[in-house]
Formats: sequence, structure tokens, C-alpha cells
Amino acid sequence: MNDFLAPLRKDHFAFVSAADLRAALEAGGDLADWEAFAASWAQLSEDTYMADGGRYRQRRHAVFACDEAGRITRRADQPHYQSRDRNPLNGGIQRWFEPVKPEISAGPTMQSILQLCHRLFGALQPETTDWHVETHQFRIIAKPDQEGRPTPEGMHRDGVDFVLVMLVDRHAVESGETTIADLDRNPLGSFTLSNPFDAALVDDRLVYHGVTPIVPADANHEGHRDVLVVTWVDRKRAVRPD
Repeated sequence: MNDFLAPLRKDHFAFVSAADLRAALEAGGDLADWEAFAASWAQLSEDTYMADGGRYRQRRHAVFACDEAGRITRRADQPHYQSRDRNPLNGGIQRWFEPVKPEISAGPTMQSILQLCHRLFGALQPETTDWHVETHQFRIIAKPDQEGRPTPEGMHRDGVDFVLVMLVDRHAVESGETTIADLDRNPLGSFTLSNPFDAALVDDRLVYHGVTPIVPADANHEGHRDVLVVTWVDRKRAVRPD
């Protein structure tokens, strides 16, 4: 875990290879349901809130509470909300998405990911004793006549404290490069999540982040990029709709 904390403290972001993240998850948890976890991305629902008119994003959503001791509790389903200054494309409204299936949110893979996040982000921000946690299953689809946009709002900050983005699957697509910039939008680094378990860790308070569009590897067939996004914020600072 210290290998992840050092770059987060120094650079405010880190790329974590699949081998390193999987080892960390297995050291502190259990990935026994990984196949079912990954397969659940084939059961997402279309995101109908896309202000750009795109129909290339599918997702599910769940909200958790995490206390100082790392006890994680799923909360009642609620809308996802971002202010317009954080998401000028789709922000400013309550967005209700289909919930993450209970067996996925309670399964060992998701719980291992959440526990690892608590250990990491709790070490960076030990003063927080009550975390608001949101999980998002995303599938971005690239079609022969339409690119897929993982971050259609462009380079952004989510308005949280910390973010984990973990690749679950890439199928028949190219590009999808993650880019990081400082608060003046000067580039700090870039990398591509290529293998299941490759991950980006981001201090959302101090850097912008975005992902370039994906396109089909074969111009005649569609492909997709599946990621789990987990956001952590001190509940006292969690954004709520007006």
C-alpha cells in the first residue's frame, strides 16, 4: 500500500498496474466472485441523462457510508448529483440510475476494493471519520459511426476528495488515455488502463483528470471499455442538490 501512497502524496495521482492492485486486494481481501463481478457489466442500463445526446454510456450506481473503523454500509438508493461548476455538461440535476445489484455490492470483490480505498484514503485524510462513498459501474461503447466518451465533460474534478478508477474490461477498442493536470491545467502525466485491475488513483482536490474518447479497433464492429469508479468524500463536504 505504501507504493500507492507515496505518489499520491507527492504527485496527487498514481497509476497502479494490474499486478500491483490485484496483489493489494488479495492481501487484504477476497476476489472469489471476480467472474460474476466482471460479468455484471453486461447488465447495465443506458445513461439517459447525456446532454450531448449520446447513447454510448451505460451505468449502475450505489452509495455507501464508511466510518473511521472501515465499517462499510450500503445506504438507500439515492440520486447522483454534481454541481454545474464540476460537471457543466450533465451537472445541476438529480440523476437517478439503476442500482448496483445487491449481490455485486455485497460481494467479496467490491468489498475488498472498498476496504482498500478506506486504507489508502484514510491514511491520506485521517481526520475524516465519516465517508460518503459512491460507486459507479460504467460501460462506454464505441461504435463504427460513433466514438465513446468516458469523460464527455472533458478534464474535470468531481467535487470529492479521492477517486479510484479501475479497469474491468477492454474489448476491441483503441485509445482511452487517462490524462492528469494540475489546478492550472498544466499536464502532469498520462497513461492508459489496458488490463483488468489497472487503476488510477486521484486526489480530486488537487488535480484535474479526464479520459480521451475510445474508438473501435475494427472499424466494422463496436467495442467497449468497462470501469468501476469509486469516489470518497468527507460526508460534511458531500455536495447535495439545492
